[in-house]
Amino acid sequence: MYDYHVHTTYSDGSFLPRMIDAAERAGLDGVGFADHCNVFDAEADQAYREASGFNLDLTYERRRRAIDRARERTDLRLFDAVEMDYHAAREEAIESFLEDADFEYAIGSVHAIDGVNVHNQSYFAGLSETEREAAVEMYVDHLISLVDSELFEIAAHVDLVERNEALRGLLTEDHYGRIADAFTDSRTVPEINAGRVLDAYGEFHPSESFAELLVDAGVSFTIGSDAHAPGSLIDCSEELRAVREEWHLPIVELDLV
Repeated sequence: MYDYHVHTTYSDGSFLPRMIDAAERAGLDGVGFADHCNVFDAEADQAYREASGFNLDLTYERRRRAIDRARERTDLRLFDAVEMDYHAAREEAIESFLEDADFEYAIGSVHAIDGVNVHNQSYFAGLSETEREAAVEMYVDHLISLVDSELFEIAAHVDLVERNEALRGLLTEDHYGRIADAFTDSRTVPEINAGRVLDAYGEFHPSESFAELLVDAGVSFTIGSDAHAPGSLIDCSEELRAVREEWHLPIVELDLV
C-alpha cells in the first residue's frame, strides 16, 4: 500500500527520517512526501505562508536532496511530491511553479473560501445560513475548477467543508453529482484521506456515501493518511487498510517512473 499524502518539517509535519521510520513500521510499500505549498502573491497569502512556515516553494530542492539520501537507507519507495493550495484565479502561477519544480506528482487542495481558511469555525459560525450556503457553493466551484484544470494527479480531502461544524451538512446531492462528473472527465483522482479520522470529526474524506457515489461514477482513488506525525501515520495506515476493504474501493497507483 502506498500512502501518497504525508507531511514533514518542510511544512507542518514531523522530521523526514521519523516519518520514513513510521512508514516502515506501518508496513507500507511506499510513502509520498507532499508538503504544503502556496505560491499566491497577495499580501495576506504571503503573511499566512510565513506564519505557517509553508515555504516549500523555497526549500523543495533541499528536501529533494534529503529524500534522495534517504532512498539509500530504506527499501520503501519514497516520492517527492507537493500539496498545492489551489485558487481558480491563480492557475497560471501554480502551473508555472509545478513545471519548474518538476515534482513526481502534485496534490491539489482547496483550503480557503473567499480568503478564509475552511477550518475557521468561529468565522463561518458567525455567518447567516444563506452566507454559509454560498460559501459551500464557492468551495465546490473551486474544487471543480481544480479537477478540471488537470494540474494535479490527486485532489485532496474533497469534502473538506464537512470538518467545520458550521458548514457540515451543506453539501447537497447536486454538489456531489457535479463533483463526481468532474472526476469522471479528468485525469485527476480523489484520495481516501484519513486526516481527521482519529480526532473528534472521526470520518474519512470523502464520506462513505460520497465515496459510493464516486465509485458508481467509475472514479478510482489513491490512499493518503495526511499524517503530520509518526504515530498518526501508523494508526491511519491501519484505518485505511480496513476502509478500502470494507468499502470495496477501487484503488490506483500513480503511474510514476
